[in-house]
Amino acid sequence: MEVCRVRTDLALESAESMQGPESEMSGVSVSEEYHARTDVTITTVMIESKNASKRLGKPNGTYITLEAPAMHEDDEEYHREISKELADCLCKLLPKREKELAVLVVGLGNRAVTADSLGPLVIDNLHVTRHVLLEYGAAAYENTTNMISGIVPGVMARTGMESMEIIRGVADSTEPDVIIVVDALAARSTKRLNRTIQITNTGIHPGSGVGNHRSTLNEETIGKPVIAIGIPTVVDAATIVNDAVGRQYEDIPLSNMSELANMYVTGKDIDEIIARLSFTVSEGINMALKCSH
Repeated sequence: MEVCRVRTDLALESAESMQGPESEMSGVSVSEEYHARTDVTITTVMIESKNASKRLGKPNGTYITLEAPAMHEDDEEYHREISKELADCLCKLLPKREKELAVLVVGLGNRAVTADSLGPLVIDNLHVTRHVLLEYGAAAYENTTNMISGIVPGVMARTGMESMEIIRGVADSTEPDVIIVVDALAARSTKRLNRTIQITNTGIHPGSGVGNHRSTLNEETIGKPVIAIGIPTVVDAATIVNDAVGRQYEDIPLSNMSELANMYVTGKDIDEIIARLSFTVSEGINMALKCSH
């Protein structure tokens, strides 16, 4: 029987959905820590084998997930704490160098679609330094700083180009040491909507969460290490049905879901939430790039 698979971009949810004996989890390691002060749970999923990668549908690598139940709320002090948590996690994946890093931050998504505008809005709040350092040198700043640049490549419907083509061209010209890509994701669980941040060193498949596959952005295609940061801002409509009947993570007969197969849901206050979360992510990146060397 053909089934409708509930999509997710979160490696944590893919690992949770695995059924069967413990032996089937070989090649996957999961560790979890809870920070009581910030009420944040940090889960690290490491996919270490080809078989595990195939089962989970995710590339080999490290996936760090921050779950903050109150992250969608309007609390400036709390969001500052989340930014610090994000910075700590990001620093673990950044290349280790004694000298300053050249970093290209990419904001994926469509600024005209609120639920997909996370990436472009993050770039708006990014502390870019490359132009100042090229003009005035390190003396322009009191302390040494990384060379940070940002780009919003737009969407193919408007540019006629794959994001990968644009990013690779910019990377060839500016020669960054690492690329950080920010994008909105899709979740399988409504409880993680706008409350979760995933950081991974495996790159990203733009649009995969909503079935709109574009060229993969990773070290193999771009030629530079790629770290991806994402927040789930939409859920598959099938998720709502699953949650309502208590069958979370199960596949559903396609005959029962044909009208919902291509529908995605987000919150009614997504415009306010995206504005807050984009600033939280940009501040986390700014903090991480200030202390990474």
